[in-house]
Amino acid sequence: MAEGDIRLLIDASYFVTAVLFIFGLKRMSSPVTARSGILWAGAGMLVATIVTFLYPGMSNYPLILAAIVVGTIVAWWSGKRVAMTDMPQMIALYNGMGGGAAAAIAAVELYRGEEHGLAIATLAVIGGIIGAVSFSGSLIAFAKLQGLIKRSLRFGGQQVLNLLILAGALVLGGLVALHVDASPAVVTAFFVLALLLGVTMTLPIGGADMPVVISLYNALTGLAVGFEGFVLNNAAMIIAGTVVGAAGSLLTQLMAKAMNRSLGNVLFSGFGETAGAEATGVTGSLKPIEANDVGVMMAFAQKVIVVPGYGMAVAQAQHKIWELCQLLIDRGVTVRFAIHPVAGRMPGHMNVLLAEAGVPYDLIADLDEINAEFETADVALVIGANDVVNPVARTDKSSPIYGMPILNADRAKNVIVIKRGKGTGFSGIENALFYLDNTRMLYGDAQKVAADLIQAVKAI
Repeated sequence: MAEGDIRLLIDASYFVTAVLFIFGLKRMSSPVTARSGILWAGAGMLVATIVTFLYPGMSNYPLILAAIVVGTIVAWWSGKRVAMTDMPQMIALYNGMGGGAAAAIAAVELYRGEEHGLAIATLAVIGGIIGAVSFSGSLIAFAKLQGLIKRSLRFGGQQVLNLLILAGALVLGGLVALHVDASPAVVTAFFVLALLLGVTMTLPIGGADMPVVISLYNALTGLAVGFEGFVLNNAAMIIAGTVVGAAGSLLTQLMAKAMNRSLGNVLFSGFGETAGAEATGVTGSLKPIEANDVGVMMAFAQKVIVVPGYGMAVAQAQHKIWELCQLLIDRGVTVRFAIHPVAGRMPGHMNVLLAEAGVPYDLIADLDEINAEFETADVALVIGANDVVNPVARTDKSSPIYGMPILNADRAKNVIVIKRGKGTGFSGIENALFYLDNTRMLYGDAQKVAADLIQAVKAI
């Protein structure tokens, strides 16, 4: 086949890839079609990968095939073994690998010295710094979610240090792009500073903000891949990077809006750390209740709204909770699940858990859809959720979560909170919901408590 025909085939295949990516992303917008959307996008990536082998001038096929085989085996093995509770850190890790791959491409091109012109070298530098920040920042996010890093590191002048590191990376990047000094030493120093920036940016951010951080680094990875696509003149990389970057940017904005905070506030305020926050304006006492009493309350209710949180994920209680809800539905009780956008440790975390348990999608509603229904609910069952149902977000202007949209669980006739202990949420403040007159605390591991509730309902 002539080279012109090969390039035509490659361009046509990349167009098909673009269509599959966009179609797949569209289907991912709904839980009903998300699985097929992933398969469509995966098919697009497969087409792009295969056709890239036909690219004129390609070499090192054994290394490429070895990398694909090793990567496939590791991804398959880790994907099968990872628990649903560990999915956020898995996503952070995989996202970091994408940013690292983009940074590696930039490094290969920049270490060639003055081979590239100003435009291509500049794009390589931009993609390199974004990819390196995403790589190291995602690894720190992974370590925090995995519990390898248990405290956020903060000190005076931290933001000044970040600015100095960024300025240093930009200066070195400018020297390389302008061919003032594109020596290996300067290129290496540029990437060291870029990697360091990702670390220093992410270390101060607390666990409550990890959903936004993961989404942000996902967007940065997409942008880095897109820039490196221009460097390599690879349409598939440009398309994939642009789509991921745009989708990640929109999701990051939505996540920040769901917390009523700006992206700058998430990155630089240190709100998400548990240490040092104090309870504000909470009075009253916690009122415990037994599982048998809750079982009776729910069995004779007309409407029950379930509010899942990270505690449900930790206890892996989603299957038992759904079994409980099925018993209630069989008794004629209306059951709904209320999902807050930032519940859990990644975007859509609760949706994934409920889908794994087999909860029908039409029973799951987001904050805007469900909030008006709490006033007509006989029972709001809160499972390991904390800040996303804290009413001080509506009333206490001194609270760090003031203005954050919350689920109106406190407006249900009865609120049952399943909780392992008396600790606070990731914001570190007491939850006023727990002290309200209509709230009762059902202490224990969520999976065991759900099993007790199942037995209580069956006994009626």
